[in-house]
Amino acid sequence: MRGTDESTVAYSQFINQIEAGNVASAKIGSDRIVYILKSEETQEQSKQPKEYTTIPVPGDSDLSGLLREHKVEFSALPPSNSGWIGTLLSWIVPPLIFVGLWGWLMARSQGGAAALTVGKSRARIYAEGNTGATFDDVAGVDEAKAELQEIVDFLQHAAKYTRLGAKIPKGVLLVGPPGTGKTLLAKAIATEAGVPFFSISGSEFIELFVGIGASRVRDLFEQAKRQAPCIVFIDELDALGKSRANAGGIIGGNDEREQTLNQLLAEMDGFDTNAGVILIAATNRPEVLDPALLRPGRFDRQIVVDRPDKIGREAILRVHAKNVKLSEDVALEKLAARTPGFAGADLANLVNEAALMAARKNRNSVTVEDFNEAIERILTGLEKKSRVLNEIEKKTVAYHEVGHAIVGALMPGAGVVEKISIVPRGVAALGYTLQLPEEDRFLTIEDEVRGRIVTLLGGRSAEELIFGKVSTGASDDIQKATDLAERSVTLYGMSHKLGPIAFEKIQQQFLEGLTNPRRAVSPKISEEIDLEVKEIIEGAHHIALNILQKNRDLLEETAKILLEKEILEGEELKEYLKRVQKTPEMESWLLKGQLNSNLLEPTSYNGKEKS
Repeated sequence: MRGTDESTVAYSQFINQIEAGNVASAKIGSDRIVYILKSEETQEQSKQPKEYTTIPVPGDSDLSGLLREHKVEFSALPPSNSGWIGTLLSWIVPPLIFVGLWGWLMARSQGGAAALTVGKSRARIYAEGNTGATFDDVAGVDEAKAELQEIVDFLQHAAKYTRLGAKIPKGVLLVGPPGTGKTLLAKAIATEAGVPFFSISGSEFIELFVGIGASRVRDLFEQAKRQAPCIVFIDELDALGKSRANAGGIIGGNDEREQTLNQLLAEMDGFDTNAGVILIAATNRPEVLDPALLRPGRFDRQIVVDRPDKIGREAILRVHAKNVKLSEDVALEKLAARTPGFAGADLANLVNEAALMAARKNRNSVTVEDFNEAIERILTGLEKKSRVLNEIEKKTVAYHEVGHAIVGALMPGAGVVEKISIVPRGVAALGYTLQLPEEDRFLTIEDEVRGRIVTLLGGRSAEELIFGKVSTGASDDIQKATDLAERSVTLYGMSHKLGPIAFEKIQQQFLEGLTNPRRAVSPKISEEIDLEVKEIIEGAHHIALNILQKNRDLLEETAKILLEKEILEGEELKEYLKRVQKTPEMESWLLKGQLNSNLLEPTSYNGKEKS
C-alpha cells in the first residue's frame, strides 16, 4: 500500500514469523511478498501498520500450506501499472538504437552532414569563370585544345550549330597518361565558356550501401539541367565505369558500382542533345571502361591528351616559369630537349625543384646548374652523401657504372651519356649513369632494343671482367634486361624463330610498370620462348664482355679517375668516351641477334685465359 512504512527482511525471517504465529496477513507476488505483523495491526487506527517486504525463494511450493496451517490471511499482489510500458519499450527502443547508430555512421561518412543528404551529389560547383584556369594555362596539347575549342564555341553560340541541324557531343572523354593536364583542360573549358562547372571524382559516387551512388548521379544531373548550359566533369571515370563483363559475383545481383553505372548510362540517354549539359570525363585506363559507356550517343568523342613533344615541353616550361626569376644562362628550349617523356606535371615539378634549390643556395636567380640537379633528382632520387661505401663497394660501383657508360656509348638509340656518378641516390642506387635521348622517339627499332639490353648488362660484365665475380648491384639491371628481352619475343614479335606472334596481352595503355599476362600457350611454345629469351640475354652478355675486353685499358683508366672525383660529366667525360672502340661481331649481332658458335665465349676473363 502507498504511504505505508515498508521494510525489507530476509525470506527465512518471514518463515520464522509465520511459524511463531506473528504474521497477520500477506500479499504474494511473483517477485516479492508484502506482509503485516499482528503487533503492527493492533496499533492505533490513525497510524498505518508497518509493512515488511521479502523476496520469495523460487520453487517454494510449501508456502501456501504453511500460511493455511497458521491461519494467515493471504492474497495475490495486483499487477504493476508500469508493466505494459516496459513491454512497449522493449519493442521500440532496439529499432531506435539501430536507426540512431546508422544515422551517426552516415553523418561521419558525410563529414558531419545530416544522414538525410547521403544521396545528394557531392559535386563541387564553380561559378562562371571561377575555375582558376584558362587555355593560356594549358600548353603542349594543342590538338586537344583545338578539339575542345568547339565545345566552348557551342556553349557560347549554340544557335550557330542548331540552325544547321548539328548536334554537339553529349560526352567528351579525355584519355592519356597521368599528369598530362586532363583535369586542367576541363577547368579551362568552363572558364573560357563562362558557364557553371560541376566537378566530381568517379570514386565519390560509390558507397557501402547499394543505391546511394545511383541517387547521387540523379541528383547531379538534376542540378546540371537547372543550371544549363553547363559542364559536368567526372575525373577518374574508371572508378565508376569499369566493364561489367568481368565484374564477378552473382550475375544480376545488387552491386553498387553496376547500379551507379546503369544510372549514369540512363541519365546520358535521358537529356536532349542540345540541352546545354556537356559531360566531360577523364581517365588513364580507357581499356577497362564498359563498352556501353563509349558508344556513340554517350561519349561520342575521345580526345587523347598525350605526353608533349619537344615544342610542347618548351611551351609548358614557359607557362610554369613565368613567375620564376631565371638566370640569363637558362635556355628553356635546351631544357625541353633534355626532358623527353616528361608530362606536364613532371615539368611543373622540375621548375619548382630548381627554384627550391636556388633558394636553398641563396641565389638571386635560378641557374642551369639548378635545373640540371633538379632533373637528376627527379630521374634518380635524392643525393645521399651520408651513405658511406667501403673501399670494395666503392671500387665495384665505379667499374660497374663505367661499364655502363662505355657500352652505352656504342649502342644505337641509347642516348648520350651525360654523367657518371658513384654518389648514392634514391632508395637503393649506389651510383648511376645518366643517359639522355638526343630527340623524341616514338618507335624503337630492333637493333636499338638489343642495344638497350647490352647496355643494361654492361655493369655486370665490367664486374666479371675486373673482379672475376659479380655483386648484387646488378639485380635491377638484370630484371630490366630480362623484361625487355621477353617483351621483344612475346609482344614485339622480334624473334626470328617464333615469328611475328603476340604471346602477351596489352592491358595497360597509358600506365607503365605493370606486367602484361602471357596468353595461354602450350608447354612447348613456353619452353621455346624461355630459350629465345635466354639466347638474347646470353648474346647481349657476350657482346658487353667483348666490348669491355677490347676497351679494358680505358675502363680501368676511367674508373680510377671516377674513384678520385666521384663524378664525371661534360667535356671530360666525352673525351674518354670518344676513345671507345667497337668489336667486329657487335653490329652483326645487333642486326641479326645471332652469334657464331665459336664466338659465344669471351677470349679473356679477369685478365687470364678462361679454362
